[in-house]
Amino acid sequence: MNSRPQVNCRSMIHSHFCVDRGGVSGVVGMTGAVLCVIIGSIGRAEDVVPPEKLVDRWVYLAVNLQGEREPEHTLSILRRAKVAGYNGILLADYKFHVLDRVVDRYFKNIKTVRSLADELGLEIIPAVAPFGYSNGILAHNPNLAEEIPVKDLPMVVSKGIAIVDTQWKPLAEGGFEKYDKNKVLGWDYQDGPGSLSFIDTKVKHSGGASLRFEQLSSVEPKNGLGRLIHKVRGKAWRQYHASMWVKTEGFEKSNEVRLMAINIAGRTLSHSFLGVKPTQDWTLHHSVFNSLESDDFTFYCGVWGGTTGKIWFDDVRLEEVPFVNLLRRDDCPLVVADENGKPYEEGKDFVRLADPRLGNVPWEGEYEVFHEPPRLTIPSGSRITDGAKLKVSYFHTATIYEGQVPAALNHPNVFKIVDEQVRGVEKLLSPKSYMLSHDEIRIGNWGATIRGDNRTAGQALVDNMRQTVKLVRAINPKSRLCTWSDMFDPHHNAVDGPYYLVNGSWKGSWEGLEPGMTILNWNTEKADDSLAFFEKLGCPQILAGYYDGDPKSIVPWLKKAKGLKTLRGVMYTTWVNKYDDLEAFAKAAWGKP
Repeated sequence: MNSRPQVNCRSMIHSHFCVDRGGVSGVVGMTGAVLCVIIGSIGRAEDVVPPEKLVDRWVYLAVNLQGEREPEHTLSILRRAKVAGYNGILLADYKFHVLDRVVDRYFKNIKTVRSLADELGLEIIPAVAPFGYSNGILAHNPNLAEEIPVKDLPMVVSKGIAIVDTQWKPLAEGGFEKYDKNKVLGWDYQDGPGSLSFIDTKVKHSGGASLRFEQLSSVEPKNGLGRLIHKVRGKAWRQYHASMWVKTEGFEKSNEVRLMAINIAGRTLSHSFLGVKPTQDWTLHHSVFNSLESDDFTFYCGVWGGTTGKIWFDDVRLEEVPFVNLLRRDDCPLVVADENGKPYEEGKDFVRLADPRLGNVPWEGEYEVFHEPPRLTIPSGSRITDGAKLKVSYFHTATIYEGQVPAALNHPNVFKIVDEQVRGVEKLLSPKSYMLSHDEIRIGNWGATIRGDNRTAGQALVDNMRQTVKLVRAINPKSRLCTWSDMFDPHHNAVDGPYYLVNGSWKGSWEGLEPGMTILNWNTEKADDSLAFFEKLGCPQILAGYYDGDPKSIVPWLKKAKGLKTLRGVMYTTWVNKYDDLEAFAKAAWGKP
């Protein structure tokens, strides 16, 4: 486990900079400077909130205390925090979730950190129950991910293997071999043929041509768009695989290259980052998505916000590929039936089906966007004969952005894992407070409705939080419980409306909060509404500020919170392990040092 990155999936840098809405190009980053503009002009800390009212002065610290050199870095942060006037460390360590797999060095290191924290009078608040960024849970059982259904997929048996039964060809020209000057044929729309997009017969992955985009900001300075768009007549509840070969040369906005689909209701169906680099040779990139309730969708291949440099696309494909990240558990049944819906028997009529790469590449708890899926195989002696028509239904999961996958909110085996994790942390730290890491839960509630569960997504999260609280209370009855604001804020991700790949909305989720639960509020975009909402609920609030921008951005936010009875403190919050401004943030917030 030593090779694992020290900051887990929670370090998706852009995702906390502004209100998480999803959309065509994902969440847009917001710097600390912009944050100041949104919430007001900067003043002096002593003119905003009296320092003595900031009871909790925390530092968000994401670490891997199993690393040989990590303790020295952590101890240094603790010492600096004490001098600057902080009194708490929100400790997010992936190893809290895999204590059964760590080496002896880890326990020595955590003991050293706890000892110094006690000596300095710094409270350690461990982050547990990672619902949303759940690889710490899913490392123990990758089949416990949130599910998305495929319903009645037509398949046909050929030479003992079931394949998708379709003649469907969504892309007439994905290799750019048919064109008129610089206009690609077979697509519904192309940005700037002849001005920013060009047929290139010299640089290509295969065949005779590729499509090149270049210098997007000079031609399309407002949005930097370089896209191909095609309207697809597909089918609801199908799993689609999109891929393309990409070459780049000094392409500055490589992180904004997308393969995605949007359905007729405007819901973005695919949110995975492709991982394109500014300069790379021909590389194959993938996206996998489910069409959900709509037959038709619009398929996009291109870049948003492009500036300088060149990018080439070639060999774009879109196909139905079943069983990618297939889930197998009791409440996610695989049904293989004949044309009339009569089910066949697994292990007898077809070989047991499972995805061997599910949630374990490159290590346990991590999911690939795409890999070659398992095949539905028919053994000799089966009632299924060659040429037989089948209807197949199953569940799969999907990745969001850079590999985020949430755990199933209400499966009992999830709570068994979380219970063991919290017990391990309790034994290590005996903390006075726990951080329940419910955050940006972007897939949910599809299986529940199919199984006849009438709970809304919001109600499912209510039940989840109540069960999580009950679990922690059974282990440490007196601990203070904290959580992030976003999933319980009707002005943020609990808005009454669509959210990423969630069936329904998270509306009403706040009913699951324990009375008096501490909220780490990061809704800066709608600060007035959010602060007032949790004030009305009577939840103590800690402002999770900074975000690797201007440390003075906490001042106008404190100004908005002035007069709140529930304001309890602030937290220096970095998503890139940047602690250069630890002292400057303290000075801005409470005037020290």
